[in-house]
Amino acid sequence: MIDRFSDLSNSLLCHILSFLTTKEAVATSILSRRWKTLWTLVPKLDLDIVNMNLSLDKIGKCNEPINISYTDVVSRVLALHIAPFIRSFRLRCNSDCPPFHFDTWIRTAIARNVEELKLLIFYSYGIHMGLPCGIFYCQTLVALELSGGIDLDPPSSFQLPNLKILRLLEIYYCKDSSCFSRLLSGCPVLEDLSFERDGYDCLYHFEISVPTLKCLHIAFRPYRLDLNDYTIEIKAPALEYFKFEGDLGHIVLLEKLDNLFEADVHICSFDESDSLEEHQKRCYGDRVFKLLRALTTAKFLLLFPGVTECFGFGSIYPSKFLNLVHLDFKLNPSNWHVLQALLLVAPNLEVLAVDKCYYKSKDKLCWMEPPDDPGYLSSNLTSFNFRGFKGLKLEVEFVKYILKEARTLKTMTINVSSGELKESVVEKLSKLPRLSRTCLVTVE
Repeated sequence: MIDRFSDLSNSLLCHILSFLTTKEAVATSILSRRWKTLWTLVPKLDLDIVNMNLSLDKIGKCNEPINISYTDVVSRVLALHIAPFIRSFRLRCNSDCPPFHFDTWIRTAIARNVEELKLLIFYSYGIHMGLPCGIFYCQTLVALELSGGIDLDPPSSFQLPNLKILRLLEIYYCKDSSCFSRLLSGCPVLEDLSFERDGYDCLYHFEISVPTLKCLHIAFRPYRLDLNDYTIEIKAPALEYFKFEGDLGHIVLLEKLDNLFEADVHICSFDESDSLEEHQKRCYGDRVFKLLRALTTAKFLLLFPGVTECFGFGSIYPSKFLNLVHLDFKLNPSNWHVLQALLLVAPNLEVLAVDKCYYKSKDKLCWMEPPDDPGYLSSNLTSFNFRGFKGLKLEVEFVKYILKEARTLKTMTINVSSGELKESVVEKLSKLPRLSRTCLVTVE
Protein backbone atom coordinates (compact mmCIF):
# COMPACT_ATOMS: atom_id res chain seq x y z
CA MET A 1 0.00 0.00 0.00
CA ILE A 2 1.37 3.41 -0.98
CA ASP A 3 1.55 5.95 1.85
CA ARG A 4 0.49 9.16 0.11
CA PHE A 5 -0.04 11.03 3.38
CA SER A 6 3.71 11.10 4.08
CA ASP A 7 4.18 13.43 1.11
CA LEU A 8 1.79 16.03 2.51
CA SER A 9 2.98 19.03 4.49
CA ASN A 10 2.23 19.42 8.20
CA SER A 11 -0.04 22.38 7.49
CA LEU A 12 -2.15 20.33 5.07
CA LEU A 13 -2.33 17.39 7.48
CA CYS A 14 -3.39 19.73 10.28
CA HIS A 15 -6.11 21.07 8.00
CA ILE A 16 -7.35 17.51 7.47
CA LEU A 17 -7.27 16.82 11.21
CA SER A 18 -9.30 19.97 11.84
CA PHE A 19 -12.36 18.16 10.48
CA LEU A 20 -12.13 15.65 13.37
CA THR A 21 -12.96 16.03 17.04
CA THR A 22 -9.94 16.43 19.30
CA LYS A 23 -10.47 12.90 20.62
CA GLU A 24 -10.28 11.52 17.07
CA ALA A 25 -7.28 13.71 16.21
CA VAL A 26 -5.39 12.49 19.29
CA ALA A 27 -6.11 8.90 18.25
CA THR A 28 -4.09 9.44 15.05
CA SER A 29 -0.93 9.85 17.15
CA ILE A 30 -0.40 6.05 17.03
CA LEU A 31 0.03 6.04 13.24
CA SER A 32 3.73 6.95 13.22
CA ARG A 33 6.36 9.04 14.96
CA ARG A 34 5.51 12.00 12.70
CA TRP A 35 1.84 11.81 13.67
CA LYS A 36 2.52 11.52 17.41
CA THR A 37 2.44 15.26 18.09
CA LEU A 38 0.77 16.47 14.91
CA TRP A 39 -2.60 16.94 16.65
CA THR A 40 -1.02 19.50 18.98
CA LEU A 41 -0.58 21.86 16.00
CA VAL A 42 -4.20 21.77 14.84
CA PRO A 43 -5.78 25.24 15.37
CA LYS A 44 -9.04 23.69 16.50
CA LEU A 45 -10.11 22.03 19.74
CA ASP A 46 -13.38 20.10 19.94
CA LEU A 47 -13.77 18.71 23.45
CA ASP A 48 -16.85 16.64 24.25
CA ILE A 49 -16.53 15.93 27.96
CA VAL A 50 -19.90 14.16 28.13
CA ASN A 51 -18.65 11.33 25.92
CA MET A 52 -14.97 11.54 26.80
CA ASN A 53 -13.25 8.38 28.02
CA LEU A 54 -9.64 9.05 27.11
CA SER A 55 -6.77 7.66 29.16
CA LEU A 56 -3.60 9.49 30.04
CA ASP A 57 -1.48 7.16 27.90
CA LYS A 58 -3.11 8.51 24.72
CA ILE A 59 -2.20 12.13 25.35
CA GLY A 60 1.14 11.87 27.10
CA LYS A 61 4.11 9.67 27.73
CA CYS A 62 2.98 6.92 30.03
CA ASN A 63 3.63 3.17 29.86
CA GLU A 64 0.31 2.03 31.31
CA PRO A 65 -3.19 3.44 30.86
CA ILE A 66 -4.34 5.39 33.90
CA ASN A 67 -7.99 6.32 34.21
CA ILE A 68 -8.32 9.97 35.13
CA SER A 69 -11.10 12.52 35.42
CA TYR A 70 -12.32 14.47 32.42
CA THR A 71 -11.01 17.71 33.96
CA ASP A 72 -7.50 16.24 34.01
CA VAL A 73 -7.89 15.05 30.42
CA VAL A 74 -8.95 18.49 29.14
CA SER A 75 -6.25 20.25 31.15
CA ARG A 76 -3.65 17.82 29.78
CA VAL A 77 -4.87 18.37 26.19
CA LEU A 78 -4.59 22.15 26.60
CA ALA A 79 -1.14 21.84 28.19
CA LEU A 80 0.17 19.75 25.28
CA HIS A 81 -1.54 21.78 22.56
CA ILE A 82 1.04 24.18 21.12
CA ALA A 83 -0.71 25.78 18.12
CA PRO A 84 0.06 29.53 18.27
CA PHE A 85 -3.62 30.40 17.88
CA ILE A 86 -6.97 28.61 18.20
CA ARG A 87 -9.30 29.24 15.31
CA SER A 88 -12.15 27.22 16.84
CA PHE A 89 -12.77 26.05 20.42
CA ARG A 90 -15.81 23.89 21.19
CA LEU A 91 -16.53 22.63 24.70
CA ARG A 92 -19.41 20.33 25.59
CA CYS A 93 -19.79 19.54 29.30
CA ASN A 94 -22.19 19.31 32.23
CA SER A 95 -23.12 22.36 34.28
CA ASP A 96 -21.60 20.76 37.41
CA CYS A 97 -18.13 21.09 35.90
CA PRO A 98 -15.83 22.75 38.50
CA PRO A 99 -15.88 26.53 37.81
CA PHE A 100 -12.11 26.85 38.30
CA HIS A 101 -11.38 24.38 35.51
CA PHE A 102 -14.08 25.81 33.25
CA ASP A 103 -12.75 29.35 33.62
CA THR A 104 -9.15 28.21 33.09
CA TRP A 105 -10.01 26.42 29.84
CA ILE A 106 -11.88 29.43 28.46
CA ARG A 107 -9.09 31.82 29.47
CA THR A 108 -6.59 29.57 27.66
CA ALA A 109 -8.65 29.76 24.46
CA ILE A 110 -8.92 33.56 24.77
CA ALA A 111 -5.17 33.87 25.34
CA ARG A 112 -4.64 31.96 22.06
CA ASN A 113 -6.73 34.53 20.15
CA VAL A 114 -9.74 32.27 19.66
CA GLU A 115 -12.02 33.27 16.76
CA GLU A 116 -14.90 30.84 17.16
CA LEU A 117 -16.11 29.80 20.64
CA LYS A 118 -18.90 27.26 21.23
CA LEU A 119 -19.99 26.35 24.74
CA LEU A 120 -22.66 23.63 25.04
CA ILE A 121 -23.54 23.11 28.69
CA PHE A 122 -25.86 20.32 29.79
CA TYR A 123 -28.09 21.47 32.63
CA SER A 124 -27.74 19.17 35.66
CA TYR A 125 -28.66 19.19 39.37
CA GLY A 126 -30.15 22.69 39.27
CA ILE A 127 -26.73 24.22 38.51
CA HIS A 128 -26.13 26.97 35.97
CA MET A 129 -22.70 27.85 34.63
CA GLY A 130 -21.51 31.45 34.75
CA LEU A 131 -19.26 32.81 32.02
CA PRO A 132 -15.70 34.05 32.59
CA CYS A 133 -15.63 37.83 32.30
CA GLY A 134 -12.83 37.64 29.75
CA ILE A 135 -15.25 36.39 27.08
CA PHE A 136 -16.86 39.83 26.91
CA TYR A 137 -13.54 41.53 26.20
CA CYS A 138 -12.13 39.08 23.65
CA GLN A 139 -10.86 41.21 20.76
CA THR A 140 -10.46 38.31 18.29
CA LEU A 141 -13.84 36.61 18.77
CA VAL A 142 -15.83 36.44 15.51
CA ALA A 143 -18.44 33.76 16.38
CA LEU A 144 -19.91 32.90 19.79
CA GLU A 145 -22.40 30.14 20.55
CA LEU A 146 -23.86 29.65 24.03
CA SER A 147 -26.20 26.74 24.63
CA GLY A 148 -27.96 25.15 27.61
CA GLY A 149 -27.26 25.68 31.30
CA ILE A 150 -25.46 29.02 31.01
CA ASP A 151 -26.27 32.16 33.00
CA LEU A 152 -25.85 35.25 30.88
CA ASP A 153 -24.83 38.32 32.87
CA PRO A 154 -22.56 40.59 30.80
CA PRO A 155 -20.76 43.56 32.39
CA SER A 156 -22.38 46.97 32.28
CA SER A 157 -19.75 48.15 29.80
CA PHE A 158 -17.82 45.98 27.35
CA GLN A 159 -17.26 45.48 23.63
CA LEU A 160 -16.75 42.53 21.29
CA PRO A 161 -15.41 44.56 18.35
CA ASN A 162 -15.20 41.71 15.82
CA LEU A 163 -18.15 39.53 16.80
CA LYS A 164 -20.33 38.89 13.73
CA ILE A 165 -22.15 35.66 14.63
CA LEU A 166 -24.02 35.11 17.90
CA ARG A 167 -26.03 32.03 18.87
CA LEU A 168 -28.02 32.05 22.13
CA LEU A 169 -29.70 28.66 22.39
CA GLU A 170 -32.03 28.05 25.35
CA ILE A 171 -29.77 29.70 27.91
CA TYR A 172 -30.70 31.58 31.12
CA TYR A 173 -30.60 35.28 31.90
CA CYS A 174 -29.37 36.17 35.39
CA LYS A 175 -31.61 39.13 36.14
CA ASP A 176 -33.97 40.08 33.36
CA SER A 177 -34.06 40.59 29.61
CA SER A 178 -31.80 43.65 29.98
CA CYS A 179 -28.91 41.15 30.05
CA PHE A 180 -29.88 40.14 26.52
CA SER A 181 -30.12 43.74 25.31
CA ARG A 182 -26.85 44.62 27.04
CA LEU A 183 -25.05 41.80 25.25
CA LEU A 184 -26.33 42.97 21.86
CA SER A 185 -25.31 46.57 22.57
CA GLY A 186 -21.70 45.42 23.04
CA CYS A 187 -21.57 43.86 19.55
CA PRO A 188 -21.12 46.82 17.14
CA VAL A 189 -20.63 44.72 13.97
CA LEU A 190 -23.03 41.84 14.67
CA GLU A 191 -24.52 40.41 11.45
CA ASP A 192 -26.02 37.03 12.35
CA LEU A 193 -28.15 36.35 15.45
CA SER A 194 -29.89 33.12 16.47
CA PHE A 195 -32.14 33.40 19.50
CA GLU A 196 -33.85 30.23 20.74
CA ARG A 197 -35.99 29.85 23.87
CA ASP A 198 -37.94 27.13 25.64
CA GLY A 199 -39.61 29.31 28.30
CA TYR A 200 -37.49 28.17 31.24
CA ASP A 201 -35.94 31.64 31.43
CA CYS A 202 -39.34 33.04 32.60
CA LEU A 203 -38.80 36.25 30.62
CA TYR A 204 -41.46 37.73 28.40
CA HIS A 205 -40.07 40.90 26.80
CA PHE A 206 -37.01 41.16 24.59
CA GLU A 207 -35.55 43.94 22.48
CA ILE A 208 -33.34 43.35 19.45
CA SER A 209 -31.83 46.63 18.28
CA VAL A 210 -28.86 45.96 16.00
CA PRO A 211 -28.37 48.30 13.01
CA THR A 212 -25.80 45.97 11.36
CA LEU A 213 -27.86 42.77 11.67
CA LYS A 214 -28.38 40.89 8.39
CA CYS A 215 -29.63 37.45 9.52
CA LEU A 216 -32.08 36.79 12.38
CA HIS A 217 -33.37 33.41 13.50
CA ILE A 218 -35.92 33.29 16.35
CA ALA A 219 -37.29 30.03 17.77
CA PHE A 220 -39.64 29.52 20.71
CA ARG A 221 -40.47 25.94 21.62
CA PRO A 222 -42.28 26.12 24.99
CA TYR A 223 -41.77 23.25 27.40
CA ARG A 224 -45.41 23.57 28.48
CA LEU A 225 -48.57 25.18 27.08
CA ASP A 226 -49.58 27.50 29.94
CA LEU A 227 -46.66 29.94 29.72
CA ASN A 228 -47.29 33.68 29.72
CA ASP A 229 -47.34 35.53 26.43
CA TYR A 230 -44.16 37.20 25.20
CA THR A 231 -43.13 40.19 23.10
CA ILE A 232 -40.04 40.66 20.92
CA GLU A 233 -39.36 44.13 19.53
CA ILE A 234 -37.01 44.17 16.55
CA LYS A 235 -35.14 47.14 15.13
CA ALA A 236 -32.87 45.81 12.40
CA PRO A 237 -33.13 47.94 9.24
CA ALA A 238 -30.33 46.06 7.43
CA LEU A 239 -32.00 42.64 7.82
CA GLU A 240 -31.72 40.41 4.74
CA TYR A 241 -32.83 37.03 6.13
CA PHE A 242 -35.52 36.41 8.76
CA LYS A 243 -36.59 33.05 10.19
CA PHE A 244 -39.15 32.28 12.86
CA GLU A 245 -40.24 28.88 14.13
CA GLY A 246 -42.39 27.75 17.01
CA ASP A 247 -45.11 29.34 19.11
CA LEU A 248 -45.84 32.85 17.88
CA GLY A 249 -45.96 35.70 20.38
CA HIS A 250 -46.01 39.43 19.68
CA ILE A 251 -43.30 39.99 17.07
CA VAL A 252 -43.01 43.75 16.54
CA LEU A 253 -40.84 45.01 13.67
CA LEU A 254 -40.16 48.67 14.42
CA GLU A 255 -38.66 49.56 11.02
CA LYS A 256 -39.45 48.59 7.45
CA LEU A 257 -37.20 45.83 6.15
CA ASP A 258 -36.17 47.37 2.84
CA ASN A 259 -33.25 44.93 2.39
CA LEU A 260 -35.15 41.72 3.21
CA PHE A 261 -34.37 38.97 0.69
CA GLU A 262 -35.74 35.79 2.29
CA ALA A 263 -38.22 35.03 5.07
CA ASP A 264 -38.92 31.60 6.57
CA VAL A 265 -41.88 31.36 8.95
CA HIS A 266 -42.92 28.04 10.46
CA ILE A 267 -45.60 28.49 13.12
CA CYS A 268 -46.54 25.75 15.57
CA SER A 269 -49.46 27.06 17.62
CA PHE A 270 -49.43 26.81 21.39
CA ASP A 271 -52.71 24.90 21.56
CA GLU A 272 -54.25 22.89 18.75
CA SER A 273 -57.32 21.89 20.73
CA ASP A 274 -60.84 23.29 20.53
CA SER A 275 -60.57 24.77 24.03
CA LEU A 276 -59.55 28.25 22.87
CA GLU A 277 -62.10 31.02 23.08
CA GLU A 278 -62.95 32.82 19.85
CA HIS A 279 -61.17 36.00 20.95
CA GLN A 280 -58.01 33.96 21.61
CA LYS A 281 -58.18 32.43 18.14
CA ARG A 282 -58.75 35.83 16.60
CA CYS A 283 -55.84 37.36 18.53
CA TYR A 284 -53.47 34.58 17.49
CA GLY A 285 -54.61 34.73 13.88
CA ASP A 286 -54.07 38.49 13.83
CA ARG A 287 -50.47 37.95 14.93
CA VAL A 288 -49.82 35.69 11.97
CA PHE A 289 -51.07 38.25 9.47
CA LYS A 290 -49.36 41.11 11.30
CA LEU A 291 -46.04 39.31 10.96
CA LEU A 292 -46.71 38.62 7.27
CA ARG A 293 -47.52 42.27 6.63
CA ALA A 294 -44.07 43.16 8.02
CA LEU A 295 -42.34 40.80 5.56
CA THR A 296 -43.79 42.17 2.33
CA THR A 297 -40.40 43.18 0.90
CA ALA A 298 -39.13 39.56 0.76
CA LYS A 299 -38.26 37.99 -2.60
CA PHE A 300 -38.36 34.43 -1.23
CA LEU A 301 -40.97 33.34 1.30
CA LEU A 302 -41.26 29.93 2.99
CA LEU A 303 -44.46 29.83 5.03
CA PHE A 304 -46.30 27.42 7.26
CA PRO A 305 -48.96 29.50 9.04
CA GLY A 306 -50.09 26.77 11.44
CA VAL A 307 -52.71 24.06 11.69
CA THR A 308 -55.54 25.30 13.85
CA GLU A 309 -58.77 27.07 13.02
CA CYS A 310 -57.58 30.28 14.70
CA PHE A 311 -55.86 31.16 11.43
CA GLY A 312 -59.26 31.63 9.88
CA PHE A 313 -59.11 35.15 11.32
CA GLY A 314 -57.04 38.05 10.05
CA SER A 315 -56.04 39.47 6.69
CA ILE A 316 -52.95 40.44 4.72
CA TYR A 317 -54.87 43.26 2.98
CA PRO A 318 -53.95 45.98 2.07
CA SER A 319 -50.28 44.90 2.01
CA LYS A 320 -48.68 43.83 -1.29
CA PHE A 321 -45.77 41.43 -1.82
CA LEU A 322 -44.45 43.29 -4.86
CA ASN A 323 -40.95 41.76 -4.66
CA LEU A 324 -42.05 38.17 -4.06
CA VAL A 325 -40.86 35.82 -6.82
CA HIS A 326 -40.73 32.48 -4.94
CA LEU A 327 -43.36 31.16 -2.51
CA ASP A 328 -43.01 27.82 -0.72
CA PHE A 329 -46.24 27.18 1.18
CA LYS A 330 -47.04 24.32 3.58
CA LEU A 331 -50.72 23.57 3.18
CA ASN A 332 -53.39 22.09 5.46
CA PRO A 333 -57.20 22.39 5.62
CA SER A 334 -56.98 25.47 7.88
CA ASN A 335 -54.84 27.68 5.69
CA TRP A 336 -56.09 27.42 2.11
CA HIS A 337 -57.40 30.96 2.48
CA VAL A 338 -53.94 32.22 3.52
CA LEU A 339 -52.47 30.82 0.30
CA GLN A 340 -55.29 32.40 -1.65
CA ALA A 341 -54.68 35.76 0.03
CA LEU A 342 -50.96 35.61 -0.80
CA LEU A 343 -51.61 34.85 -4.46
CA LEU A 344 -53.86 37.89 -4.56
CA VAL A 345 -51.11 40.26 -3.38
CA ALA A 346 -48.05 38.79 -5.17
CA PRO A 347 -48.32 40.08 -8.76
CA ASN A 348 -44.71 39.21 -9.66
CA LEU A 349 -44.64 35.62 -8.38
CA GLU A 350 -42.61 33.29 -10.63
CA VAL A 351 -42.32 30.06 -8.62
CA LEU A 352 -45.05 28.51 -6.45
CA ALA A 353 -44.36 25.35 -4.41
CA VAL A 354 -47.17 23.87 -2.32
CA ASP A 355 -46.40 21.14 0.20
CA LYS A 356 -49.54 19.53 1.60
CA CYS A 357 -49.09 18.43 5.20
CA TYR A 358 -52.52 17.49 6.47
CA TYR A 359 -52.86 17.14 10.21
CA LYS A 360 -55.77 15.88 12.23
CA SER A 361 -58.15 18.77 12.06
CA LYS A 362 -61.86 19.44 12.09
CA ASP A 363 -61.50 22.52 9.91
CA LYS A 364 -63.51 22.45 6.71
CA LEU A 365 -61.94 25.43 4.98
CA CYS A 366 -60.98 24.72 1.39
CA TRP A 367 -59.91 26.34 -1.85
CA MET A 368 -62.48 28.65 -3.40
CA GLU A 369 -61.84 30.01 -6.87
CA PRO A 370 -61.70 33.81 -6.73
CA PRO A 371 -63.92 36.04 -8.84
CA ASP A 372 -63.04 36.32 -12.51
CA ASP A 373 -60.13 38.73 -12.50
CA PRO A 374 -57.36 38.48 -15.09
CA GLY A 375 -54.97 40.28 -12.75
CA TYR A 376 -55.49 37.97 -9.81
CA LEU A 377 -52.80 35.38 -10.50
CA SER A 378 -49.28 36.55 -11.32
CA SER A 379 -48.73 36.79 -15.05
CA ASN A 380 -45.08 35.89 -14.37
CA LEU A 381 -45.75 32.44 -12.85
CA THR A 382 -43.55 29.95 -14.71
CA SER A 383 -43.20 27.04 -12.27
CA PHE A 384 -45.69 25.25 -10.03
CA ASN A 385 -45.00 22.25 -7.76
CA PHE A 386 -47.63 20.45 -5.65
CA ARG A 387 -46.26 17.89 -3.19
CA GLY A 388 -48.52 15.42 -1.38
CA PHE A 389 -51.29 15.53 -4.02
CA LYS A 390 -54.09 13.01 -3.41
CA GLY A 391 -56.47 13.90 -6.18
CA LEU A 392 -59.12 15.28 -3.82
CA LYS A 393 -61.75 17.55 -5.31
CA LEU A 394 -60.42 20.76 -3.76
CA GLU A 395 -56.88 19.90 -4.87
CA VAL A 396 -58.01 19.29 -8.43
CA GLU A 397 -59.93 22.58 -8.39
CA PHE A 398 -56.81 24.42 -7.27
CA VAL A 399 -54.62 22.84 -9.97
CA LYS A 400 -57.37 23.53 -12.53
CA TYR A 401 -57.35 27.19 -11.55
CA ILE A 402 -53.55 27.45 -11.92
CA LEU A 403 -53.65 25.86 -15.38
CA LYS A 404 -56.52 28.08 -16.46
CA GLU A 405 -54.99 31.39 -15.29
CA ALA A 406 -51.18 31.02 -15.55
CA ARG A 407 -50.50 32.17 -19.07
CA THR A 408 -46.67 31.92 -18.89
CA LEU A 409 -46.50 28.62 -16.95
CA LYS A 410 -43.68 26.42 -18.24
CA THR A 411 -43.61 23.51 -15.78
CA MET A 412 -46.13 21.94 -13.42
CA THR A 413 -44.92 19.08 -11.24
CA ILE A 414 -47.42 17.06 -9.20
CA ASN A 415 -45.94 14.75 -6.56
CA VAL A 416 -48.56 12.17 -5.59
CA SER A 417 -48.73 10.67 -2.12
CA SER A 418 -48.59 7.08 -3.41
CA GLY A 419 -47.67 5.23 -6.59
CA GLU A 420 -51.19 3.83 -7.04
CA LEU A 421 -52.55 7.35 -7.56
CA LYS A 422 -50.26 8.29 -10.41
CA GLU A 423 -52.33 6.84 -13.26
CA SER A 424 -55.63 8.33 -12.08
CA VAL A 425 -54.04 11.74 -11.44
CA VAL A 426 -52.51 11.78 -14.93
CA GLU A 427 -55.95 11.03 -16.38
CA LYS A 428 -57.63 13.81 -14.38
CA LEU A 429 -55.03 16.43 -15.25
CA SER A 430 -55.00 15.57 -18.94
CA LYS A 431 -58.62 16.70 -19.17
CA LEU A 432 -58.03 20.13 -17.62
CA PRO A 433 -57.79 23.17 -19.94
CA ARG A 434 -54.52 25.12 -20.04
CA LEU A 435 -53.92 28.75 -20.86
CA SER A 436 -50.21 28.18 -21.46
CA ARG A 437 -49.57 26.09 -24.57
CA THR A 438 -45.95 25.44 -23.60
CA CYS A 439 -46.64 24.11 -20.09
CA LEU A 440 -45.15 20.68 -19.36
CA VAL A 441 -47.14 18.76 -16.71
CA THR A 442 -45.28 16.00 -14.86
CA VAL A 443 -46.72 13.58 -12.30
CA GLU A 444 -44.21 11.90 -10.02
